[in-house]
Amino acid sequence: MAETSAQAAADWRDRVMTDPEMILEDRDLMRALIAANERQMGKNIVDLRGIAMERLEARLDRLEDTHRSVIAAAYENLAGTNQIHRCVLKLLEAETLGELLDLLPGELADIVRVDRVRLVLESTAPETAPHDAVSPVDAGFVQQYITQGRDVPVRQVTLRQCNPASQWVFGPDAAWVRSEALLKIELGAGRLPAMLAFGSEDPHQFRANQGTELLTFFTRAFERVLARHLT
Repeated sequence: MAETSAQAAADWRDRVMTDPEMILEDRDLMRALIAANERQMGKNIVDLRGIAMERLEARLDRLEDTHRSVIAAAYENLAGTNQIHRCVLKLLEAETLGELLDLLPGELADIVRVDRVRLVLESTAPETAPHDAVSPVDAGFVQQYITQGRDVPVRQVTLRQCNPASQWVFGPDAAWVRSEALLKIELGAGRLPAMLAFGSEDPHQFRANQGTELLTFFTRAFERVLARHLT
């Protein structure tokens, strides 16, 4: 039995001498060797190399975490870009105003992965909605709703959580909306502003600290397409 153990130890030694990287690349094994070395030196001796290695290891862990976060953010941004590009292509395919409005609660909502999409149109004399995706409102409603009555600049894209959302925007579905993206639409001189509203039942889908660059691009594309159909 002792001879077998001695032979195994000799074989292990030969393998390590032939390929030392086998140990160096095994983090757990290196940690165990360092711990054994510290126990052998005793409590009164400080191993500066061991301390340095621990610090380098901690720094490496942080760098790996940062690397993974950067890669995840890049993939998320790429996915978001692809979504917006698909949406804009769908808008360009609509040949009539009716086709454009049909897209909003249908394919557009599916691509953006939201639960509700409504086009809010201001009017001096609001009438019955011409389409299920349209919410007619009084003049001045868009700015009032986006700013929530505060004296602040009106941003083109506003992301926020809400509980509940407005029935004037989402109709009877407002009770289910927990976060919303509000896209302010300018239709040109002589026309009242409008607003495209995305509503989600997920309270974390739209938050004030999220970036708005892609939605800003989409808003400008939608403005041009809608203005063309309204002429």
